[in-house]
Amino acid sequence: MTTPADESRVPAQRVDAAGRAHVDYVAVFALAGPLVANSALQAVLNLTDTWFIGRISTTALAAVSSIYWVILVLLIFLGGIGMATQTLAAQAFGAGRRRRAAQAAWSGSYAALASLPAFAVAALLGPPLLRALALDAHVQELALEFWWPRLIVGGPLALLAWSLTGFFNGVGRPRVTLLITVVVAFANVPLNQLFIVHFDLGIAGSAWATVTAQALGALIGFACLLSRDVRRTFGSHLVWRRPRIARQIALGLPMGLSATADMLGLALFQLMLVAVGTVPGAATQVVIMLTSLAYMPGVGIAMAGTTLVGQAIGAGDRDWAARLGNAIIALAAAFMGIVGVLLALAGPWLMPLFVTANDAEAAAVITLGAPLLWLAACYQAFDGLNLGSGFCLRGAGDVRVPAVLVACLSWLVWVPLTHALTFAPGQGWVRFLPQFGYGAVGGWSAAVVYVVLLGLGLWLRWRSGAWRKLAIVG
Repeated sequence: MTTPADESRVPAQRVDAAGRAHVDYVAVFALAGPLVANSALQAVLNLTDTWFIGRISTTALAAVSSIYWVILVLLIFLGGIGMATQTLAAQAFGAGRRRRAAQAAWSGSYAALASLPAFAVAALLGPPLLRALALDAHVQELALEFWWPRLIVGGPLALLAWSLTGFFNGVGRPRVTLLITVVVAFANVPLNQLFIVHFDLGIAGSAWATVTAQALGALIGFACLLSRDVRRTFGSHLVWRRPRIARQIALGLPMGLSATADMLGLALFQLMLVAVGTVPGAATQVVIMLTSLAYMPGVGIAMAGTTLVGQAIGAGDRDWAARLGNAIIALAAAFMGIVGVLLALAGPWLMPLFVTANDAEAAAVITLGAPLLWLAACYQAFDGLNLGSGFCLRGAGDVRVPAVLVACLSWLVWVPLTHALTFAPGQGWVRFLPQFGYGAVGGWSAAVVYVVLLGLGLWLRWRSGAWRKLAIVG
């Protein structure tokens, strides 16, 4: 009989009658499926907040829009500390060190609490930041009402949630993560109604609703961590006194930097296309929304790579880790590329669904959307290579070189190339770059160049095998 411990040491492996090992894609999809659903629910959570804030006023929406990316960047950068739990737990679980896996959950939780001063400092920088943006006084006031609870309270809670769910993802129990996210997403709806309407807290009520939902998710996460089954299997109630916070931060901050660098590039990319005109901005927004149908499942597949590669390394089989990583990378790139092409083929029928027929610029948005979807299809294929390689490298603990690569390509290639190809002479934000004036097509071409370089760069890093020397089991 095969024991759970044996299973953990040979992740996603199927042995045929001749004794040859093959990647068990059924096991891969069983792990990736809940992670895909979890990504989709995160989008639902964001849409819920947007819908309720929109019911308050257009000014409230503008206030949140003015600080949304700043909050997200801060959360993701420091949130890497929580994301590191998945790698640490996966490697420990693969090595059969169950208590060490549970220790990673506690280390991430303590690190989340330790992040409170950093979030407090960031929150204090809010007023001068908004003044520098020269926003309307009422917009600034509303933005700060949303800013304080989402950072000071919501920031550490987000890290706490990522630490707990990272543990369950790392030990191959993503359904627990899905349960937590389902509760948070559904609780967020009545909580928004309660805080905004019944407590009459306005835009701050939406922030407190999300924070309360996050707290509820964290409580459920701790309940699962300390459940009888998890205590028996992982000894989770015995390791809370021995956190390893320094290792958690050392691994997590580069993860956060990598995601932040890419996100800042995307934010500036969108801002530049909006600055060119309403039509390029609207067409880009629709295309990005459509391609999320490829992106969100791709993230789920890639996250499965973090767990499986980490478990294989923990089991001491780096060759099997490499084989699993190759399979995950190919699967993510193929899936995202195929969905991207299907979306491009369906573009003439899909684009009209997202514009109002009687809008004077509707026809222009639809016409522009067609070539952008084909550029986006190319982007998706190489973004699959990027995600698959990046998340498999995470599973191996190789995070510093990828973080530097993402930051350099995003800020030194993507952003300036987008500016040069998008704006015509006399337009744009700076004058020291050439300006070719290709508009949205130029901007998306720059995005394709960026993701091709990034995807190939991370794939070559994976294929180099440098990660074999960097695994962090122990």
